Amino acid sequence: MNARATLPASVQTAFVAFALLLSVSVCSRLTVLVRLNDGQITEELLEADSEKDIITVEFRQTDGTLVTFLSDFKRHVKIFRALVLGEPEKGQSQYQALCFISHLDHGELIPSEAMARLRQKNPHVVRSAEERRGVEEFTMNAVLNMSHSWHISTHIHNVCRDARELVYTRQQDVKYWLDKGVEGSIFEVFPQSLNVTGLQSCSSSTDPWQPCACRYRLNLEWFPCQLKYCRGQGPNPYKCGIKSCSKSYRFDFYTPHKQLCLWDEDT
Repeated sequence: MNARATLPASVQTAFVAFALLLSVSVCSRLTVLVRLNDGQITEELLEADSEKDIITVEFRQTDGTLVTFLSDFKRHVKIFRALVLGEPEKGQSQYQALCFISHLDHGELIPSEAMARLRQKNPHVVRSAEERRGVEEFTMNAVLNMSHSWHISTHIHNVCRDARELVYTRQQDVKYWLDKGVEGSIFEVFPQSLNVTGLQSCSSSTDPWQPCACRYRLNLEWFPCQLKYCRGQGPNPYKCGIKSCSKSYRFDFYTPHKQLCLWDEDT
């Protein structure tokens, strides 16, 4: 009997959509059509390198912002980057780079080895996540010295180079890395006077050149978050597909002046 014929219909659907090949692959690129939160459709690029043990998710939002999310499994680090298009009529440059670094928890995504073997059966189908994981909130109250960022992850410099000196992280992440033996001089924790919880929000500030607390939101609308296992004729289950998730992130962080946070006026 065909083992697949014994599977439930919902699992068979997942099997048809995505399959995990048995052949070993070091690197892979997969383009998936994804429906964004505003209903628009975008192409999402997923890249995996099982040798470097990383997964990269990248897509362009409706407003033109390029979002990149890199997971470094070797160093347990996740990197968020947003290249936000500027508004020249408001005195902004062509684009502004935002970069946020945090500790990567176990089980946030499927392993890079599994992602590198993932193949799409129906590339013209628009994907929607099976599970919505809610909102993760980050209060970014420290910055990272880019010249020494390799102590945390060798990928930070390449992903965040356009953000220059404003690569943000959290004080609790700083503590985690210090406990792992990372040199403390690569971090600068903001003094209490610049803590985002005590600053006026940029959205309510009327002075465009005063420091303020900026807020940025981004959504990962589709990513492989869990492996699916099926049972055949043998005693052990086998990998037969993936479960997809979406997740929202909210970042609150210090900015030297409101001109670097004009999108907050529209939220």
